[in-house]
Amino acid sequence: MSAKAYTLMRAKGRDRRHLLRGAVAAAGAAMLTGCDRLSNNASFVENLKGAQKLSHAAGRILAPKSAMAQEFSQSDVAPSFRGNGTLDPRDADYRELRKDGFSGYRLKVTGLVESPLELSLEQLRALPSRTQITRHDCVEGWSCIGKWKGVPLGAVLDQARPTGQAKFVVFRCFDSMEGPSLDGRDSRYYESIDLEEAHHAQTILAYDLNDKPLPVINGAPIRCRVERQLGYKQAKYVKAIELVESFAAIRGGKGGYWEDEGYEWYGGI
Repeated sequence: MSAKAYTLMRAKGRDRRHLLRGAVAAAGAAMLTGCDRLSNNASFVENLKGAQKLSHAAGRILAPKSAMAQEFSQSDVAPSFRGNGTLDPRDADYRELRKDGFSGYRLKVTGLVESPLELSLEQLRALPSRTQITRHDCVEGWSCIGKWKGVPLGAVLDQARPTGQAKFVVFRCFDSMEGPSLDGRDSRYYESIDLEEAHHAQTILAYDLNDKPLPVINGAPIRCRVERQLGYKQAKYVKAIELVESFAAIRGGKGGYWEDEGYEWYGGI
């Protein structure tokens, strides 16, 4: 990646963070009202740190463990589900897997688990599945309804048997956001959710979209669907899952690629 391209990418990232400042205020009330722009002053940005805790707490009150995101009918499904962010990872390991239709894909589940796992796409498809028609809400202000099929994440975690110290699920992804191995810095996308959200009925590892194998632009071969949270929490191109007690020592310590850049961690709708 050229220096010019890198500069443009970082500028886009800053633009996304400016949009987020309006969205976080709405998310604090557990309602997505779009990407209203509020203020760009430093004191407002600093207040986001406290707002994250408030948003998470409010979400747990207004959307407790059993609460379900709205599901829709087949007639509501968009003919084409919009792609966003990375649309075609350039990383060599991903491209190699894609050449063979992901036949060599293995999802690793490691970290604070008693039984680490390594599951092929075929094995994931053989597990009990869930199909749901839900709305994807992007922090940039657009929405799209899609039909997703996949294995409940909780069922996979149950096989791995998290230890008592495990509190968060970290998704490690194939796509480098700033170019593969740019200057040796790890820029692959990553995200995290807590164990409660991981075991929610609608949190699935999706391998089908609209009754077809998940397209590359939408995160093939596996993407996570966390239906009660915003789009950036829906990790695409999932390479591995790691259970941890804290993500403080992972990269920027905020629990996700965009969170390290200033986004809210909880991201609840």
